[in-house]
Amino acid sequence: MADKLRAQQQLEQLQTRYVGVGHADTTKHEWVSNVHRDSLASYIGHPAMLEHFAVAFNEPRERVRMHFVDKMIQPCGPPKEKEDI
Repeated sequence: MADKLRAQQQLEQLQTRYVGVGHADTTKHEWVSNVHRDSLASYIGHPAMLEHFAVAFNEPRERVRMHFVDKMIQPCGPPKEKEDI
């Protein structure tokens, strides 16, 4: 029983420390958006990776960075409307 409690406490600590880990009520859209935002933030934070994207898109590095920043607002588009059943 102590192992279950310890595992639950560790999971709760992870969930409070890292938003992207999610929780029981996290929707698929929220989780995917968190993954996309984390990826975009990583691309922006690593200059070599940003340069790679700039060369691939044939755009200046700052324009690619601004595109990624703008894309972080809604990386997967608006959430789907919940249907009332």
